[in-house]
Amino acid sequence: MSKTIKDQSVDQLGGSSSILVRQRREHEEMDRLMDHYLTLDDLHQREQVLKQVVQLVFSHAFAEETVLWPAVRASVPDGEELTARVEEEHQQINDLVADIERLPAGDPRREDKVQRALALIRQDIRDEETSSCPGCRTR
Repeated sequence: MSKTIKDQSVDQLGGSSSILVRQRREHEEMDRLMDHYLTLDDLHQREQVLKQVVQLVFSHAFAEETVLWPAVRASVPDGEELTARVEEEHQQINDLVADIERLPAGDPRREDKVQRALALIRQDIRDEETSSCPGCRTR
């Protein structure tokens, strides 16, 4: 039975400096920041936390797309299809963030897009840790 990234120890993922451990750690930080965002009432604080989420999401996606996904495409059957799905999720997040940045803070349309982006980020995290990254699992 395959074990997912979420279910593996640091050693099983290649040690504390491996890209898979970094990926999982960043997923945890994204979840923490998004949860924190949802608890805040102050608009300025929400904007600060949202900015942190966006910065982490973009740097994280860049690392995946330049380091991890090429390795998956080269070594996993159907790697092209698997990474294409994740990259499509990344593009949807990019599009939502661009829309968010065009709307003023406090605009209800903006908050709707933020909520959609957060939900999509969470789905992307779950996909990457469980179903979309079989090449990142141990056998």
